[in-house]
Amino acid sequence: MGDLPGVVITGVSGRMGQMLVREVQASEKLRLTGAVDRAGHDWIGRDLGLAMGGAETELLVTDDAEAAFAEARAIIDFTAPAATLGFSRLAAERGLVHVIGTTGFSDEELDELAEVAKGSVQVRAGNMSLGVNLLTLLTRKVAEALDTEFDIEIVEAHHNRKVDAPSGTALMLGEAAAEGRGVSLADASDRGRDGITGARKAGDIGFSAIRGGDIVGEHDVIFAGPGERIILRHVASDRALFARGALKAASWALDQEPGFYDMLDVLGLN
Repeated sequence: MGDLPGVVITGVSGRMGQMLVREVQASEKLRLTGAVDRAGHDWIGRDLGLAMGGAETELLVTDDAEAAFAEARAIIDFTAPAATLGFSRLAAERGLVHVIGTTGFSDEELDELAEVAKGSVQVRAGNMSLGVNLLTLLTRKVAEALDTEFDIEIVEAHHNRKVDAPSGTALMLGEAAAEGRGVSLADASDRGRDGITGARKAGDIGFSAIRGGDIVGEHDVIFAGPGERIILRHVASDRALFARGALKAASWALDQEPGFYDMLDVLGLN
């Protein structure tokens, strides 16, 4: 096990962080060498296994990312945009793979990540699942085949603790639809309808977000035309599928040249 590439998980106290820890601990391709959380969190300085309610691991949770990255080959990061930007710079300085599942970035933050990726290996995706990435391909192809007589609506549902909307996956699907139509999503996006909004504009790509309970993730892409509808759907019932996808991305990225990659690259679908 000591010969396996080391990986650091950031945001280990979160639901995805803990899921990633468990998946790495069970992995035959990667080993856990670091556990990072934000300064001031009550897990800092504690044994990771005990903090998670399990057996002792002899790995302490730290808020010193630079020290944690010292033994790593890769970082898997499902945190928040500002934190991810900081981690990206540290990863680039050390020549580490940075797998990013964080969502909610602004355009300026995405530009900064893209700049960092010119000198580092970065895999970023709004969703790490095989099924969602296949859905992305299908969305692009259907959008290519249908003209603006078919309205496009993307409906997503997540748990009540998710802080960003639309979800990163919904935006990824929107980008695929826009690419299929040959338009910019920024120009075609229609969000947050409320009150007297007027008739829908032909060619717009609409978004709706549902938040409630413990929904892991559901995404529908609706193509609504005269007299018929085409609905593409993905339902996630187990958060572990995102963690497994992230580990697959990390293992794959260890052999890549510096640059930005997404899950379609990892899966060989680009």
